[in-house]
Amino acid sequence: MKKVVIGMSGGVDSSVAAYILKEQGYKVIGLFMRNWDSYADGELENAPTTKEGICPQEVDYNDAKKVCDKLGIPLYRKDFVKEYWDYVFKYFLDELKNGRTPNPDIMCNKYIKFDMFVKEAEKIGADYIATGHYARIKDGKLLRALDDNKDQTYFLSQVSKEQLKSVLFPIGDMIKPEVRMLAEKLELNTAKKKDSTGICFIGERNFNNFLRNYLPNTPGKIVNIETNEVVGNHIGLMYYTIGQRRGLSIGGTEERMFVVGKDLSKNILYIAVGEESEYLLSDSCIIDNVNYLGDKKIDKCTAKFRYRMKDVNVELKWLNENELLVSYPQGVKRVTPGQACVLYDKEECLGGGIIKEVIKNNKKIWYL
Repeated sequence: MKKVVIGMSGGVDSSVAAYILKEQGYKVIGLFMRNWDSYADGELENAPTTKEGICPQEVDYNDAKKVCDKLGIPLYRKDFVKEYWDYVFKYFLDELKNGRTPNPDIMCNKYIKFDMFVKEAEKIGADYIATGHYARIKDGKLLRALDDNKDQTYFLSQVSKEQLKSVLFPIGDMIKPEVRMLAEKLELNTAKKKDSTGICFIGERNFNNFLRNYLPNTPGKIVNIETNEVVGNHIGLMYYTIGQRRGLSIGGTEERMFVVGKDLSKNILYIAVGEESEYLLSDSCIIDNVNYLGDKKIDKCTAKFRYRMKDVNVELKWLNENELLVSYPQGVKRVTPGQACVLYDKEECLGGGIIKEVIKNNKKIWYL
């Protein structure tokens, strides 16, 4: 009997995934990861708790334990707090310091869920590892999930071919309502549990208050890039991203303002009027840290520059083994340094890279 170690998060997706694996005849072992210590590094006063005064992470562990007990599978617990800090959270902070918009969930998958977790699973004799991600693997290819609304291949784009070799995604052929219905039928305690949101393993919290524990708060001016007029004050460049509209302290106007750039040296946040502003548009970008999953390099495919956006047609030009020029002459709004550009060939996820430079008319956009 093949042994599968599954990451149990305390949510409904991993709960149903564990059940499916057991029904398929695997020997299933649960492994719960603890990756964040809310009571360290000055966060004590802002550490989240439930109404009962329990850390949400402990609630998740207790939920995972109840599911495993009901399914008759063992549950182990492993701390990766130091590894998460070293490989994910420091990266997150460094990117914010540099004025970029990082995606820590992608790096969490690369360094924790499909690296540290795998090594721990191998210690207990795993033939495979599994997670509750909405994705599929077929003939060694990473494919989009059946549920397009929940597809998570965007967040798996930095996981290597080698890392994906012994991975199972049991719910990749299901849609979310089916997952919840099955959980209810099995009377699992996680059946109606709300999906987790927020930063990977850190969860929901007041983002501004949270960041103040780790990065200095440096207010500055908000400048209209079209008129060079100072129109307000920002609370710190790290709190804003390209295309953002909410949270701008601009008085005396009813016009819709959008963040279009940052100047770190002068501590200026640039805005422009209207979501159709030319300052939100680009026609190409350079991505680095490219993780390419395709069997052969192609020069045309589709791409996502944000998780929820629709695919756009792009052309690819390799600059070197780690960098790609991604062109989209039709123009795309809000392409943002630090975010992931993920490539697709129909259903297949070809991997992707991190947006390094944003370009328009063959020139790097200076205000980004």
